[in-house]
Amino acid sequence: MSEAAKRYRETVVRRAVGGPGTASTDARRAAFDNAGVDQRARDFVDKVARRAWTVTDGDVAATKAAGVSEDEIFELAVCAALGQATRQLDAALAALDAATAAGSAPVLGPRRTDDGGTR
Repeated sequence: MSEAAKRYRETVVRRAVGGPGTASTDARRAAFDNAGVDQRARDFVDKVARRAWTVTDGDVAATKAAGVSEDEIFELAVCAALGQATRQLDAALAALDAATAAGSAPVLGPRRTDDGGTR
């Protein structure tokens, strides 16, 4: 990853977690880490982090009914998504570094599709 990309990523995370917001910085950090999240938002944050494609209006409504404001829900969702993306990217980069160090970097090329073609 380029140095510029690293700086941009760090800036986004720093602003999302520690910048001005409705949710406290502790709550946003907990959502980013997906650990120690207030019970009122715990299920929502975990769902955003682990299965974002399954989040529904009902999940947002339940979190709001538990006493979390819409602004806080948005901020926690952003932090949870950024945290999960960061963990996944860091794991992928570490795997590539390990493979490169071991001299077995994967060769990327066309992949077979279900119908037998390539892409």
